[in-house]
Formats: sequence, C-alpha cells, structure tokens
Amino acid sequence: MADIRPFAALRPEKGLESRIAALPYDVYDRSEAKIKVTEEPLSFLAIDRAETQLSDDIAFNDPRVYARAKQMLDDDIQKGYFVQDKTPSYYIYSQTWNGRTQTGIVATASIDDYINGVIKKHENTREDKEQDRIMHVDTCSAQTGPIFLAYRENKTISDIVERVMAGDPVCDFVSDGDVRNRVYIISGNDDIRNIEEAFSSIDSVYIADGHHRCASAVKVGLKRRAERSKETSNNSDNKYESDYFLSVLFPENELRILDYNRVLKSMNGHSKEDVLTYLENKFSVSHPSKETARPAKKGEFGFYIDGSWYLLTAKQSLLVGDPVEGLDVSILQNEVLGPLFGIKDPRTDPKIDFVGGIRGAGELEKRCREDVVCAFLMYPTSIQELFAVADAGRLMPPKSTWFEPKLLSGLFIHRI
Repeated sequence: MADIRPFAALRPEKGLESRIAALPYDVYDRSEAKIKVTEEPLSFLAIDRAETQLSDDIAFNDPRVYARAKQMLDDDIQKGYFVQDKTPSYYIYSQTWNGRTQTGIVATASIDDYINGVIKKHENTREDKEQDRIMHVDTCSAQTGPIFLAYRENKTISDIVERVMAGDPVCDFVSDGDVRNRVYIISGNDDIRNIEEAFSSIDSVYIADGHHRCASAVKVGLKRRAERSKETSNNSDNKYESDYFLSVLFPENELRILDYNRVLKSMNGHSKEDVLTYLENKFSVSHPSKETARPAKKGEFGFYIDGSWYLLTAKQSLLVGDPVEGLDVSILQNEVLGPLFGIKDPRTDPKIDFVGGIRGAGELEKRCREDVVCAFLMYPTSIQELFAVADAGRLMPPKSTWFEPKLLSGLFIHRI
C-alpha cells in the first residue's frame, strides 16, 4: 500500500513563480543552461545547474558546484524569494498544454515503497547520473525536482481535486512552451486524511519520468538513515523527511505519452532498395508519399528516406503478447535496427539518435536533410503498456516514452 504523505513545501514568493520555475536540469546542456540563467537570474536552473555560476573549466560534478548550489538556495531563502509553508499540505499541480490538462497531487513518497516495489520502475539508471543528483540533494539538504509518478485513477482523490480546483489557485502562470501552470493547496484536515487513506489503498504507483532523480533521493535517504543509526546505536522506527521524496502523482487517465522517434546516421552498407526490400519481408509497406506517414495505431511505423514517407504495418507474426517484446520500440529494435542496421545497443551505438515527439515529424525530415540518412516515426507507447512492463518486473528499451509537458523545478522544494 502506498505511503504518500503531505509536507510543508518551500515555494516561491507570490508573484515570482514564473521567474523562478524552470524546466528540469537535464533538459539543457551546460551552454544552454548558462544562456537561460543569464536571461533570467532568478531561474531555478541556476541552482539546479550551479556550474553555470562558475568558470567553464570547473567540471559539473566538482564539489564546488554543489556548495555553490547550497549557497544560492540559502541566499534566495534569506532574501525572501522562497517562503516555507507552515503546515503540511497536499498541493495540486495542474498543467495545460495544447488543449490538454494533466493534474497531479504534489506530495512526498516513501523510499521504503521504492525499495519494496510498491513504487515500480521501468528503466535502469546510470551510476554517474545518479551521483550528480545524490550530491546535489545531500549538499542542499533539499529535493528540488519532483519525481513524475502515475497511479490508477481513484475517485476519492479525483473528487477532492475537482472541488478544490473550483476555487482560486495560489499561482497561475504560463511557462516556456506555452504551458499554463496552476497550483492549489489542499490543507483541510478531512481532505488530507482522505487523500492519505485513498493512496494507502492503492497497491502500485509507477515512475513515469525521473528514474535517476528517484534513485538518487532514495540513496540519500538511506545514507542519512544509516548515519542516524550510527549516532543513536539503534534502529529507530521514527520517520524523517529524508525517508520521503518529492513527487507529483497523476492519474493514468490524464497522462499522454508522446512518440519517441529514431533517426539513423548510417545505412550499415545497404542501399535504399536493400532496405525497402528487407522491410517488405517484415511489414506491409505503403507506396512512397510526400505526406507524413503518421502511425495511427500500435504496430504501425512511419519511415522517411530520400525525401519520401512510407507507412510500415507490422505483419501478424511480429505482434506478440509479451509486455516488453510486444512494444513497438522492441519490434523495431529486434526486427530492423539490430539485424538490418547493426545497432545492437541503442544506448551506446553512435549510429542512432532519438528525437522527442514534441519536435514533430518536420524535425525528422530536417535531420534527414542535415545529418542522418533515414528516420522512423513511432506510435506512442501507452501508459497501460508502461504499467504492464513495470507490473511484470521488467524494463523498457531505452527511449520508449516521452512525457510532455515537463514538470517544472523550483515550484515546490522538499527540505530534508
């Protein structure tokens, strides 16, 4: 049963939300981040990526970077840019983009639920990426970027959210990408108790996005738990803020996964004719067209090469019921990218690159004119497929899901 608790957030001073809130730290490279924080010095990206405040010869994971992040956060709190809420609450975080709204509960989730498998993952993490956020969270004693969690819809929670959102938000602003962000506070004792009890009846919660941030928060929590144990010479059952991590939990019915597309830098020695002949053995292949061949259902793929689009429809023999092998990204990898193009490990192979669906099919055509030779336009993985993989204790292939809009950092901070 999920242990999802309210907390007293540290939040931007009213009126500063639009200046402080920033896209996640890993959306930008160092040079892009530096430009962003130069344009808006209050941007939380300056704290999330404190190397932007130091000379370029200092590595992003130098201890001085994390010390600077802590100093900047402490300074901003001292200046009144952030204000600590007085009582634990749940918060509602609503984002509207492209005519769609996703609304989640901001709360803290238990590191023990992650360890015990109540909070389920579908991706592996890399130690080097974890270590960066471990240092950031541990040095700042704060979790600054929320973990994107999903759960199966619960009527009790949905009814409370709908009622609270009938009132006025505590902040309402439009961020980059034309995303409308609204925040509401759930502070009534009855509502808090009912939400906590509703989550405690939910068997499984799923990491949709933020596997590295989640793993890092858990490791910091375990580190601090071990330090407390040494200091007290006993294993206390008391719960501490570091035993929980900052999260936004969304019901599955409000989430939409975008396509995560593949572009190839090499034909692996094959001609266009060779490739099309191979594909015709695995797929039904439409005639070439200048119009985008956008997949309309699972098992369909758009293929762009030499200025033309083809729609590929997987033959029945390729469609299997296994939660991982049946994914479209797995079919493409196992039947095409591996055997035809020689891409054995898409995580590391330099012949492949990935393009998020937010950039549109036009970006694939542009890349094919500039630096790649062909592209595959995917049908998006569904949230139900993600749940099925996680429930089976399996892992998705890399770059299977692209969530949009991204959760902003700096709107809620959980001090540990």
